[in-house]
Formats: sequence, C-alpha cells, structure tokens
Amino acid sequence: MNLKHTIAFVSLGCDKNLVDSEHMLGLLNAAGFTLIADESEAEVLVVNTCCFIEDAKRESIEQILEVAKYKEEGACKALIVTGCMAQRYKQEILDEMPEVDAVVGTTSYDKIVETVSEVLKENGVKVQNFDTIDREHIENMPRILTTAGYFAYMKIAEGCDNKCTYCIIPSLRGKYRSRPMDQLVNEAERLAKDGVSELILVAQDTTLYGTDLPGDETLAKLLRRLGQVEGIEWIRILYCYPENITDELIEEIKTNDKVCNYLDIPIQHAADPVLKRMARKSTNAELIAKMTKLRKEIPGMAIRTTLIVGFPGETEEDFEVLCNFVKEMRFDRLGVFTYSQEEGTPAARLTEQIDEEVKAKRKDIIMAIQHEISEALTHEKVGQKMRVLIEGKLTGEDVYIARSYQDAPEIDGQVFIPFEGELISGDYVDVEITEASDYDLIGALI
Repeated sequence: MNLKHTIAFVSLGCDKNLVDSEHMLGLLNAAGFTLIADESEAEVLVVNTCCFIEDAKRESIEQILEVAKYKEEGACKALIVTGCMAQRYKQEILDEMPEVDAVVGTTSYDKIVETVSEVLKENGVKVQNFDTIDREHIENMPRILTTAGYFAYMKIAEGCDNKCTYCIIPSLRGKYRSRPMDQLVNEAERLAKDGVSELILVAQDTTLYGTDLPGDETLAKLLRRLGQVEGIEWIRILYCYPENITDELIEEIKTNDKVCNYLDIPIQHAADPVLKRMARKSTNAELIAKMTKLRKEIPGMAIRTTLIVGFPGETEEDFEVLCNFVKEMRFDRLGVFTYSQEEGTPAARLTEQIDEEVKAKRKDIIMAIQHEISEALTHEKVGQKMRVLIEGKLTGEDVYIARSYQDAPEIDGQVFIPFEGELISGDYVDVEITEASDYDLIGALI
C-alpha cells in the first residue's frame, strides 16, 4: 500500500487535546503520510474533537459535517474522528454520521496510523480503536508542533480525580496519571533543542502532579528540574486547582527565575452554596486567603481564573457574592462560561436549572466588572519595564506583537512595540510600557 497519501488535521478544544493532535501528526508523518493544510485536497481528514460543554459539542459536529463535504467535492477518501467526542459518542457517530469512517478514543491516538491505513485499505469499512481510559501516557512518540516554534505545551499528566458535578472529563479521560518526571525532563530537553524556549505545563489539574507517583514527587520539584534545562527561558503553569497550591510550590515559583509569576487557577465560583453543589473543595474564605497569599509572597503575581455562572440553584445572593469576589480579587485575567447541562453529570440531574437568558445576563455583568478591572490594571503598568517575547509583526506596519510573562498565548493580552528595525519571533527583549488600552499594552524598546 502506498503511504504517500495526503492528510489534513483539524484540532478542536483545549491545549491538552492539541498535544494529542501533535503526536498524531508526528506518527502519521513518520509513517510516510504527507501533511497538508488544504482540507479540500487531503485524501485523509482527521478531526480531533471536544465535547466539554454544549458549545464545544456543537462546534465538533459542525466541523465534522463541514469537512465531510470533501468526500463529494474534494479528494477525501477517509474521515477519522478522534478525541473526547469520539470517546463519548462513538457508536452514535458511526450510526448517525455515515460520512465518518473511523472513531479513535482519547487514549488510543497512538493507533492513528493503523486506523487510517485500515480504512484506506478496506474501502468502506468502519473502524473503532478504544483502549481503556486509564491507560498510561505513551512516551517517546514523535511530535510535530503546530504552535509557534518557540513555545510548546507539555502535558504532565492525563485524566482527573476531581469529582466536580458539572464535568464529564473523568469519564472520558480516566483517573489521574502523572507522567514520570524523568520522561518530562527528557521531553523538555528535546523541545529546547528544537528551539522551544517557553514551556507551558498542562493537565486537567497540574497541581496534583506527582501525588500518584512513588516517592516524594511534586510539581515544585518538577519545576526545579525543568528550570535546569538549557534553552528554556519561561515555564508557565496552567490549570492549577487552588487547594493544592502548596507553600513548597509558592516558594519554587518565587525563587525559580524561569517560572513565570503567573498562575491559571480555575475556581469556577465564590459562593459557598454553589461551590458545595459543584463539589469544589475550597470555600470562599479559603479562596480569598489563597489569592491574597500568592500576591503577598510573589511580587508581580498575575492570576487568571475562569468562572461558571448560572449553575443550578445559583441565587441572586450567590451571584452577588461572586460579583463582590471578582471586584475584591481584581484578577489580572478572567473568563466566564455559562453553565452547560451535560448529560451523565450529577449537576444535570439537579433541580432549579437556571434559564438561559438569566445565565447570559449574569455572564455579561461579570464581564463588565472585569472590563473595568482590566482597564485599570493595564493603565497601572504604564511606565513599568518588562521583558517580552516577540511573536510577530502587524501586516504592513512597523509594529511588533509580543507577550509578557503575564500573558499566555491566544487567551491573554499582547504588547505592541513600534519599531522600524528587525526583531525575530521567539526573541526576548526589554520594553518600557508607554500606553495602555483595555486589555493590551504599547511598549518602547529599551
């Protein structure tokens, strides 16, 4: 069989899913497939899906149907669906979407080559590949980065042991499994040799890292070892649950020059009755204490969080508590989701479901509060000096785009640098902030 088939990839959902996509691309490339960007010309189309909330599910379905047209209009001979939606609805996809030739589960992405090959060889055959969802991470797989070459996401664990009542992820990704620290260090060294200078650590809960490993492995110790990797300049941590942000971790962030003073802490709510129904482990008082401690102990600490509004039974009083919490904490970055009633979750069976219009109104109120906070925080930075990472240049203008340590790629703000000379993407430069907008900054090169 000729393996010189062309293949195009669509990756949806979170950056953890993106890492899986990059490994599948690496495997397909190593097997001789030709990777292309034009979906209409690809003989094989792979859609790596998400179904965390209703909007993500809808986007996945729309994307599958969108590329399925290339079976008639383009060169497509095989359409493969992978990821969380494939794991959750494998039979429904095969039964109700005749265009789909194969489904691959969340822990079986290493089978992508044999899956594609089988579909192409046995024209018209339906293929399923599903390992146990508690399967250990497959190490040392080839990988093709789809991010800019100077930063990469590194998945430090798979699965989740938290039992949040609104979340379907544990049933799709299995129990929490930390990757061995030596493997992570080896991966960081490989990425650094390939030009990566910013490592972004991801997992369903990064702060749980090591709790399931023998010995005394912790996220703080992992950071210490990653900080010794030559070529790595920034280490950024996402998805930190507040309960496991230990004194050891705070001290490591504070003293390790390579670890960004930035934490993404998804707290979801701040009213105790709602937190309890969500099965979250922190109280309002504990959340305030943790945020206050982080800012006291770590100078210039930037905190990003995400919230869910409209959770079943959320009263006006609960929502007011949340609003006051946001005002008091003055988060550097904040995102809001309206609650999505996901089948198979305990929260979906709760009474007192909130009307969609009420959810949308509450989201708008929180975002309006945060808009004022963000505008004030950015203007406070005028006159400050900071190190930034160059990411590109505005088309047709002598203005470069950069990020500071306070900005994760694609979700946070940017720093714009007017400069007529040449700067290279991936370089770190020092700037002085001269102007500020609602979310972004303008800086002059020092």
